[in-house]
Amino acid sequence: MKKLLLGFALMFGASFGVNAQNAGPFDLETAVTIALENNLTLKRSELNQLNNEANLLSTKGNRYPTLSTGASSGFRWGRSINPVTNLFETERIGNINLSMNSNMTLFAAGRINNAINQNKADLEAGQFNIEATRNNITLNTINLFINVVFNREQVKIAENQLETTEDQLARTTTLVEAGQLPISDQLDLEAQNATNQLEVINAKNALRIAKLNLAQAMQIPFTEEFDIVDPELEIDQNLMATETPAMIYETAVEIMPEIAAAEKAIESAEYGVKSAKGAFYPSIGLGANIFSNYVDRVFGTERPGFGEQIENNLSQSLNLSLNIPIFTQFNNKASLQRARVSRQIAEVAELEAKNQLRQDIETAYNQALAARLSYEASQTRVESLGESFRIAQQRFDLGAINSVDFQVAQTNFFNAQADLLNAKYTYIFRVKVLDFYLGNPINLN
Repeated sequence: MKKLLLGFALMFGASFGVNAQNAGPFDLETAVTIALENNLTLKRSELNQLNNEANLLSTKGNRYPTLSTGASSGFRWGRSINPVTNLFETERIGNINLSMNSNMTLFAAGRINNAINQNKADLEAGQFNIEATRNNITLNTINLFINVVFNREQVKIAENQLETTEDQLARTTTLVEAGQLPISDQLDLEAQNATNQLEVINAKNALRIAKLNLAQAMQIPFTEEFDIVDPELEIDQNLMATETPAMIYETAVEIMPEIAAAEKAIESAEYGVKSAKGAFYPSIGLGANIFSNYVDRVFGTERPGFGEQIENNLSQSLNLSLNIPIFTQFNNKASLQRARVSRQIAEVAELEAKNQLRQDIETAYNQALAARLSYEASQTRVESLGESFRIAQQRFDLGAINSVDFQVAQTNFFNAQADLLNAKYTYIFRVKVLDFYLGNPINLN
């Protein structure tokens, strides 16, 4: 029973620890770190990199000679040659054979070196791909993090709108009961209040989904206690990058890992072509062998011991081999064609990567520019509609306008606030993306 209770306590403690860890609150740096540590795509890329290291080790080993040793033992019955007398005998013969072999490639038309260089390029390309994957995870996590902040602000706006409507509904109800306003004004505000309640529910649901998306990107179980630390997201006049898209691209193309990975892929394919060409040339190899054996037959009147037979029967051989490919059923020609096609595919992939990078920068720049203009316009709109709403609220309290006009003014003001928030966070994220392409560290402080 004690063990059972202890097990439950450990399980509860572990569960509480996991939930506490998953709840946060997380700042941006912690969220990105956890997302990188838990991302399975990144782990798979890192494991694939271990395969690249193994391939490089294997090709480097081709520079060295092989060495193997072995032994065999057996018996023969019936008519066979006696290894001692070299005569046919019908007797049981037992023997032990010992051997050692070594082979080494002396010349292979550069195929070994080219294979090593190709695997080195693959290893470097794999590392660049890992960096590109890390960058994508970081950008995605930042975007989801900002989305949580944005939706939290949306909840505040919806709650403020609901609070304003509830206050107006309370005042209107009092005036209706006093006979100063028609019942229709109260009914309109009751309908508006229900609408605002629904908007609060929708805003909270959107916030919950935003948190869920962030938790899933971090690869941790989502709980209702999951939360983040709100960063200081303020916009200044110098937030927008002063560089043009062309200038940003010139910088990014030199530092982005996906471009470097594409260039290394071309280098790898070029070594593959050289290696395929080497198959058309002769190759030279060197081989060595040591052999000895022991036989349980009598030599004349006595049988030498094991060590003596091994020493007496010891033989060595050394051979030099030359292999000249004359006709290989078009295999070498086909391999060379495949290698050349792989190089062309790698060149196309590099162009695609550069075009994609240029398009991403152009899109991010134009989105940032549009977001800045939208943010500036939204600021003016919020100020104007805020003043308009304040006047409408005063006039409604005095009975100078009806509830419909008041609701229009209220809705316009809060919609303008929501649009301002959207423009603000879109602008901040897009500029951060441009900073990322310029090689600057990404943070929200």
